[in-house]
Amino acid sequence: MTTLDLLDRVPVDRITAEAKEVHFRRTALTLIAGLFWLLGWSASKAVAAVWFALAWSWTAVRLGWSDARATPSRN
Repeated sequence: MTTLDLLDRVPVDRITAEAKEVHFRRTALTLIAGLFWLLGWSASKAVAAVWFALAWSWTAVRLGWSDARATPSRN
């Protein structure tokens, strides 16, 4: 089997016809919209992680404060 035999199997006409249907403007806008979606999704995840870290830290400080006040001092 030679390279020419393999190239004869490639449906060049179908590929060309479908490639002509791809519109640059729509493809570019879809990619840009996808980037904005990814930016928003990433920001949402980052804010959620920061919020959880702050809530966890605040709760740990509050419980530590409460435990420290509940323990009688050894004076």
